[in-house]
Amino acid sequence: MPKTQIIPLICVEDGKLAEAGLPAAHGAWAEANGFSGQRGRLLALPGAEGALSGYLFGLGESGDRPALVTGLAGAALGPGTYRLEGVYGDPTLAAIGFRLGAYRYDRYRQGKAPPELSVPGRADPDEVARLVEAAMLARDLINTPANDLGPDAFESEIRAFAAARKMKIKVTSGDELLRANFPMIHAVGRASAQAPRLIDLTWGNANHPNVTLVGKGVTFDTGGLDIKPASGMLLMKKDMGGAANVLGLAHAIVSAKLRLRLRVLIPVVENSIAGAAFRPGDVLKSRKGLTVEIGNTDAEGRLILADALALADEERPELLLDMATLTGAARVALGPDLPPLYSTDDSLARALMDAGAAADDPLWQMPLWSPYDAMMSSKIADVNNASSGGFAGSVTAALFLRRFVDNAAAWVHLDIFGWAPEARPARPAGGTDQGIRAVYGVLKQRYPA
Repeated sequence: MPKTQIIPLICVEDGKLAEAGLPAAHGAWAEANGFSGQRGRLLALPGAEGALSGYLFGLGESGDRPALVTGLAGAALGPGTYRLEGVYGDPTLAAIGFRLGAYRYDRYRQGKAPPELSVPGRADPDEVARLVEAAMLARDLINTPANDLGPDAFESEIRAFAAARKMKIKVTSGDELLRANFPMIHAVGRASAQAPRLIDLTWGNANHPNVTLVGKGVTFDTGGLDIKPASGMLLMKKDMGGAANVLGLAHAIVSAKLRLRLRVLIPVVENSIAGAAFRPGDVLKSRKGLTVEIGNTDAEGRLILADALALADEERPELLLDMATLTGAARVALGPDLPPLYSTDDSLARALMDAGAAADDPLWQMPLWSPYDAMMSSKIADVNNASSGGFAGSVTAALFLRRFVDNAAAWVHLDIFGWAPEARPARPAGGTDQGIRAVYGVLKQRYPA
């Protein structure tokens, strides 16, 4: 077999072409083509007799460069195996960036092979592999349309995930949810042709600190009887993005063998419209015992999360973290790229933001502003699932969830979007990972293998 040709990818900071150590001919070629290291620009380098000898890749200016800038090269290059050269920062992050930028979702079309990367020698190849696999797992699930990822298919995917990682799994489905005291998960999903369910995964040594992850698994959201407009449904295949990202994070944790006892809870439902659908004005009893008046059936994600959080909280975990594509208000406040972070532990929130900034996985802490609890008051129940007035929608959703967490030493809620409307470094347009590297970075520091 012929040896695979490895193509050099020489990284150059903007304005520092002279410091790149290029042969004179290549330096002259770059100058003739106006290449100075502009961020994201690629320039093919000619070799003997017109053959390709490599590429120059512009990193941009050092003070204005995302850690995963190499993802721009991964997105633009064709099939082949490449090797990073020059100055490109942290080699592990550079490799992660390139591979995430090379992500393609070609399940339903003929696509060309993505570029491959020979991981730099100073990089941690295991860390690169696990974090790339975690992100791609989340992306693949989010990008899959609801006709191929309804509750039944999603359960099958999760069962395969658990089996591959030797995780224990328990599924409570259909009317069993009522007998097991998960009434709100049942109510939200009962109108679908596919039964609602709660999937419970566990892994690790029971004597290690308990970390529990909860992910919103709404495989499609019509809005229920408070139906969304057509434009509002177009992206609702991604409403299980919280669950997808939680599974990606769980993969990284298990792969790294962190010293913690992991539990993953995923309530899986389709919010459909049928005669059995729950209604505006209904009052639902929750697992915790609190009663919830339904002000809007399109605020369904917090209902299923509430029952799952209540179950998780009963175990008094050291850390309870949920991810959910929960509110449009979060996108109004911070846009699609910066998920709001809410936490009962400010020091933990700061650690998560710092880890996210370092790993190009940004998060931003928002306040659990208790006075806004009054916006969810109800005249006939303990709480309403929709706030009055339309203000602070992401904050009030977080406050709603907080009511179901009493015993956990620390609770974190990430209101993620799970979607990249436009491509940016290491994030092609479409379903995307958010929060995985940030949370993993903190867990790895606190619970090293």
